Amino acid sequence: MGLRVGGVSEDFRKQMLGYGLTTAQILYRMPDHPSLLQTYVWQNYDVFPKFPALTDFLAFWEEKLDGPLFSVTVAHSKLIKPAELRAVDGVFRLH
Repeated sequence: MGLRVGGVSEDFRKQMLGYGLTTAQILYRMPDHPSLLQTYVWQNYDVFPKFPALTDFLAFWEEKLDGPLFSVTVAHSKLIKPAELRAVDGVFRLH
């Protein structure tokens, strides 16, 4: 859960600024066994389509960590969306 500032969570504040939940599945080669792949799942709020937070994380990975990146698969969803409305043909009551 994000930090609360003035009664509102930081995660909610980011969503209101256009951030959406971003998940990246990162496959990387094991440093001691380069023929083996390991997976890492990264999740944070980020901005589509440039993904500055993910880009910063991947730059950190390449600079500081030993496991070379093999592939990165990204999924992104804005959590605050307009309500979905649909017409109802009737009301059924159960007693």
